[in-house]
Amino acid sequence: MIRSRFAPSPTGDVHVGSLRTALYNYLYAKKNNGSFILRLEDTDRTRLKENSVETLLNALYQTKIIPDEGLVLEEEITQTGEKGPYIQSQRLPIYQNYIKKLIDSGNAYYCFCSKERLETVREEQIKNGQTPKYDGRCRDLSETEIKERLDRGDEYVIRLKLPENKDISFKDEIRGDITVNTNDLDDQVLIKADGFPTYHFAVVVDDHLMGITDIIRGEEWLPSTPKHSYLYELFGWEKPRFYHLSNILNKNRKKLSKREGDVSVESFLNKGYLPEALVNYLALLGWSPEDNQEIFSLEELVKEFDLNRINTTGAIFDINKLNWINSQYIKNLTDEELFEKLRPFFKETEIELTPQIVNLLKDRLEYLAQGPEILDEFLKSNFEISDPEMLELLKEDSVPILYNALIEKISEVDELTSEKAQKILKEIQKEHKAEKVKGKMLYMPTRIFLTGQMHGPDLSLIMEVLGKEEVLARLDKVKNLVEESNE
Repeated sequence: MIRSRFAPSPTGDVHVGSLRTALYNYLYAKKNNGSFILRLEDTDRTRLKENSVETLLNALYQTKIIPDEGLVLEEEITQTGEKGPYIQSQRLPIYQNYIKKLIDSGNAYYCFCSKERLETVREEQIKNGQTPKYDGRCRDLSETEIKERLDRGDEYVIRLKLPENKDISFKDEIRGDITVNTNDLDDQVLIKADGFPTYHFAVVVDDHLMGITDIIRGEEWLPSTPKHSYLYELFGWEKPRFYHLSNILNKNRKKLSKREGDVSVESFLNKGYLPEALVNYLALLGWSPEDNQEIFSLEELVKEFDLNRINTTGAIFDINKLNWINSQYIKNLTDEELFEKLRPFFKETEIELTPQIVNLLKDRLEYLAQGPEILDEFLKSNFEISDPEMLELLKEDSVPILYNALIEKISEVDELTSEKAQKILKEIQKEHKAEKVKGKMLYMPTRIFLTGQMHGPDLSLIMEVLGKEEVLARLDKVKNLVEESNE
């Protein structure tokens, strides 16, 4: 049975690259009727951030990438499954058991070197043009010396004892066979001075004990995989299949970084990117479907996903493409659904959200937070008509005729609905066809009168949203301009 896992560290907001890793693991498991496990790797105690676990689970549940096993979010955060605990800091006795086996077999050793000495060695190696790595000073300490130093309470770490000049080979299912010689590797720290395991030790022990069959993770872990592979060999364990995903890149083809702006899942959701649209977009960052389809539901992704179609080159995060995909999802919402989703973004404004406003925005939104801004752009009353093209248009002989007809007909209605606005415009066109008040010369000047713009959403909807009194007030405001343009 396929068992894949997502194993993040609780160090802050969830990066979109991390969500993509979780998504690929989820899709692969579901495609193969397997299990998707969520494990928390919290052994680096210096990087932990408060509320990170809640943020992580909220991101997964909002995007429907829900674990079958491990950490889950029910009424509260809990763990489910028979292979737990699923939080590494709760598994310390397990790691101590396996590190003892490595020490007893001579494949790991105590290292008492101070941080200062290690830094000096590193600087000297760099100065001499060497690859900086541990120089092996503590590899062959006698049992007597080790016991004396342990009894004395000297600080230590435990390192992996790599053999000299040994080729370590493993297969990356995306990149092919990879071989690295141990002379090019470091004696990796397995247990830190605080007694916690490093990622490199804990990940191997946990993946084996939790029955993980496929490891799908970012390419930053590729250089560490030879040491992970060697640990599997030392313990006599079957290796899982490895898949290393290329990084998501920015427009400069550098790894997408938190330092370059909001790239967290939470920030996108808070701006009104729909979770299903974000998932859809991230699925396409590194994986290509067999045809040119671009819009996928989660169920369709599960059906179509194939790890054999993972790209080996980094995918560029294109915000414009994300915006387009999100806009397609917004357009497919019912008016009632969009109304509910827009409400939070209008809470801090003076605008009363109405079904008419929702209809006005639907085809123009790329993400929901744009709603008030777009609406303000179309409905603001303090506009100025100074664009030369607009001013030239208002000089046409038909403009005063249109202007007077609008005032006359709008004044006669009790309430200016979209239907009545459409009827008024059609009547004006019919009654003043001889004066060429039609088409462009009907709609463009009217839009300029009311919004100060030549283009925009449905004009009759704008008239309804503004209402009779505001429309007449805006027509009155441009009266002098119309008269001056036609003198």
